[in-house]
Amino acid sequence: MKTVSLATFVLAGLSTASAQDAMQEKLEKKLQSPFLSKAAWITDYDKAREESKKSGKLIFAYFTRSYAN
Repeated sequence: MKTVSLATFVLAGLSTASAQDAMQEKLEKKLQSPFLSKAAWITDYDKAREESKKSGKLIFAYFTRSYAN
C-alpha cells in the first residue's frame, strides 16, 4: 500500500512539474510579443509601487487569466 501511495505521489509531482514547465514556456512566448517586448515592464508589484511614487506616474497593470495564446 505504501508503494502505491509513493508511486502516486511521485507521478503527481512529475505531472505538476511538467505543467509548470509548459506554463513557463507559454510565459516566455507571451513575453516575446511586440505588445510586451517594447516596454520596460516591472513585474514585481512592490518595485512598481516604489517606482510609481518616485516618478509620480500611475501604475498600468496588465492581467491575464493564463499564459494561453
